[in-house]
Amino acid sequence: MAHPKRRHSTTRRDKRRTHYKLDAPNVVVCKTTGEAHLPHRAYEVDGNVYYNGRLFIQKAEA
Repeated sequence: MAHPKRRHSTTRRDKRRTHYKLDAPNVVVCKTTGEAHLPHRAYEVDGNVYYNGRLFIQKAEA
């Protein structure tokens, strides 16, 4: 297995790691409910689950 002959500096290591960063999640607003959610995901509003702007699972009335 390859090993470096000389130690790499911390600056050199940190330059390499600059590309590892978080991106802000893409958020869309539903036209039906007005709720902000992740695209292509089901989301919950007042106990009801919506997907693609349609009621997917209705809250069970107790």
